[in-house]
Amino acid sequence: MKELGIQLDRERQARLGLDEAIFAAGKSTAQLGALVRDAVERRERRLFTRLSPEQLAALDRHEREVIDYDAVSRTGIVGAPIEMSAAGVAVVGGGSSDIAVASEVLRTLAYHGQAALHVADVGVAGLWRLLDRIEELRRMSVVVVVAGMEGSLFSVVGGLVPGVVIALPTSVGYGVASGGHAALSSALASCAPGVVAVNIDNGYGAACAAMRVLRGSGQCPRP
Repeated sequence: MKELGIQLDRERQARLGLDEAIFAAGKSTAQLGALVRDAVERRERRLFTRLSPEQLAALDRHEREVIDYDAVSRTGIVGAPIEMSAAGVAVVGGGSSDIAVASEVLRTLAYHGQAALHVADVGVAGLWRLLDRIEELRRMSVVVVVAGMEGSLFSVVGGLVPGVVIALPTSVGYGVASGGHAALSSALASCAPGVVAVNIDNGYGAACAAMRVLRGSGQCPRP
């Protein structure tokens, strides 16, 4: 595949316990098709992120048929599902507009065999929704908080649960909140101790951070 400008990191799973994901945005149909065929021929599993419906439709029928595609998260998975571990991660979404980013987290975790608790639409405008689920969240080792707008949910959750809180800002919002920079700033400026942040809309990165935490604590077995 080098003639297409592709050089896979085939040792990443052995080094990190995390497969290399394929960032599909910007890749040509020829590149994506070669990556799918390579996975099938080698009998390897492969995760594609930011794979658009148009890119999927442009692939050969045989290539499309082997991809488990989720249009909400824009992720595609080649290969059979693997056994799921017990849920040690919660993914908390501020609003239903954040569902695409939250779904990328969930799909990435599932690809690696990590079950997760999904708590959706519990933003601070109706704080009772979060408080109704807080005891469940307190039992989780890692809580990924997905929020746009002003990002206040990061600090609220960070002040209520003992687990590692990963703030995942989204580009959802009006005016100064649009683009996610207001939410990212709120995450970085949080007064809740120990809240950490990943980049705007980076659901894949947040899932990988969560799995690193679990593996470091011995809760998620190394491959």
